[in-house]
This record gives sequence, structure tokens and C-alpha cells, in this order.
Amino acid sequence: MLSRTTLDTEQAPAAERFELWLDMVARTASPLRIRTEHAHDFAARAEIVELGPIQVVNYRYPSLEGVLTPRVMRESAPEIYMLALTVDGDGAVSQAGRSSDLGPEEFIFYDGSRPHGVRHGGDDGGHEPARSVVTIIPHAALPLPPDRLAPLLGARMSGTEGIGALLAQFLRQVAHHPEQYHATEAVPLGTVALDLAATMLGRHLVAEDAMPAEVRRRALLTQMRAYVQRHLGDATLSPQVVADAHHVSLRTLHRLFAAEESTIASYIRELRLARCRRDLADPGLRGQPIQAIAARWGFPDKTHFSRIFRKAHGVGPQTWRAEQPTEPARIVNPSASVDNRGAAD
Repeated sequence: MLSRTTLDTEQAPAAERFELWLDMVARTASPLRIRTEHAHDFAARAEIVELGPIQVVNYRYPSLEGVLTPRVMRESAPEIYMLALTVDGDGAVSQAGRSSDLGPEEFIFYDGSRPHGVRHGGDDGGHEPARSVVTIIPHAALPLPPDRLAPLLGARMSGTEGIGALLAQFLRQVAHHPEQYHATEAVPLGTVALDLAATMLGRHLVAEDAMPAEVRRRALLTQMRAYVQRHLGDATLSPQVVADAHHVSLRTLHRLFAAEESTIASYIRELRLARCRRDLADPGLRGQPIQAIAARWGFPDKTHFSRIFRKAHGVGPQTWRAEQPTEPARIVNPSASVDNRGAAD
């Protein structure tokens, strides 16, 4: 499954929990100075899922406030963007002279390397924990330059409409159910997340017909990839079918994927193989015949599937299935210590 690191502060004594949380966030996000009324017993949890160049973090924590000061920024702030989706609770973010209040199912976008302030509280007057899904994106990973993104710093965006709804659904699915994906799918999933994020940000910057060419290209690729994933089980899925569904020529389709150093045919094949691997490794599906799993993901011909699988993995699907261990989630050692201090957004 996907690489996942989990920190549950309730595994440690109450007096040590807040310090553990600060240590963890200092390693993964901006080194904020944090204030909370729950420092004496900070019951919180974070599940960090690695998706290639980005991280998706499923957070649950008590109400808090934090600030990244100019001095701390100069000393240790990483060059990352934070795209935070509030799941439960409400809050606010301020950056670059802009302050936005936000509620459930809203995104907030800000630069983790520049001064900012955050506040996040749970429901029921702060007695219930706040929950959020935060995507941590290196500056270099977005196809939009920092000066273009500056107008969006501290701005909120809907997670219930248009591309924002699609992105929110995708991030919550990956963050809440990383066990459903194979480790080899981490980079493709990260690419999808980046494409959706770039498209949403681009549409908030300018009208679609005025988008930068690179953003338009990535948006079309995202739509095509989503189409392929929805139709993986259809044995008739082909490059021509994908091109026709998006009203482009086959030549344009191949050119789009060539820019990704891939081909549409290999993309379809690798996704189908990834779904087959996932199901073959699932203990709950051990009773299902291998051919039934293969057919479900677009490989109706048993001989053809065995040949492709063996070519990709060096062994046949039956041998590969028998060799698969169960991979437990990795838990952060609560006694580990780190010198830096930070806090979650």
C-alpha cells in the first residue's frame, strides 16, 4: 500500500503530547509558533501519505492558533505551498495582506515559506477536534510561477463546486483510505493531485480561455486520466476512444502524453496492472479467481494477461499473488525527539 506515517499523540503520556505534535509538524510543515488551550493534553492524530513529490496529511487536532514570523521564516521555513481542506470545524488564514475565514469543505491556499497566521477550531465551541486534509506541495512542483500565484495567497476556494469538488473528493479518498492503493501508484496519484490543484488555482486566477498554455495542457491531461480511470474495466478502452471522448485528434492525444515521457497505451496498461496488483494482494479477495480480477480491470484474455503481467513483474500473477505479505501502517515512535518546533495548519 502507499507509504504512510502515523502519529497518534494519545499513545504518549498527556504531558508529552503537545511536544510530540510540534516535533512532527516541524518535520513536515511550516515551523509555526503555536498557542492552544489544550497543551496540557493535546490529543491529536496525523496520517502522512507520500505521493511522489507531495504529501497529503490527514489531521485531527484540538483548537489552536499559529504564526510564522519573519525571523523563523528566514531561518528554517521550507519552500512549500499548503493547500488545506477543512473537513470539520472552522478557522482563518492571513497572508500577504489578505485574511480569509473558512468553514467545512473549503480550501485555503498559502505559502509555507512566507509569514502567515492560522487559526483552526473544532465544532461545539472548540470542544470537538478540528479535522483537515492538507496537501504539502514543493514550490517547484506546481507549473505556475510564484508571482502568478501571489494573488491567491490567503484566499479561500470552494471544495463543493467544479474542479474544487473533484480535488476535495480525490484528496479525502487518498487520505482516508491509503490502504486501497499499491505503493507503485504513489507517483501517478501525486501527479493527478498536482494537476487538479494547478487547474483549480489557474481557474481562480484567470478565465479558462486566458489560462497559461501549460495549465490548459495539464488540465486536459487530468480530464483524460480521470476518464481512463473511470473506464479501466472496459476492454474496448483505447487511445482512439479517449481521443474521441475529448474531441481531439489521436495525434494531439499522443503529443500530450509524449510530453509526459509516456504513451496513452502504456498509461492504460500500467493502471490496469496496478488495479490487478492491488486486488491480487488483498487478503479479502483471495477467494476470487485471478482471471475474474483480470477481466474486471480490462484484461478479458487469460493468456494475454499472464504474458503482460510476467513481462512487467518477472513472474506470473499466481506466483506474485502467493508471495504478497500484509504491510501494516508504520507508527511514529512517540518517544522520538526532534530539535525543531512547529505546528499543524
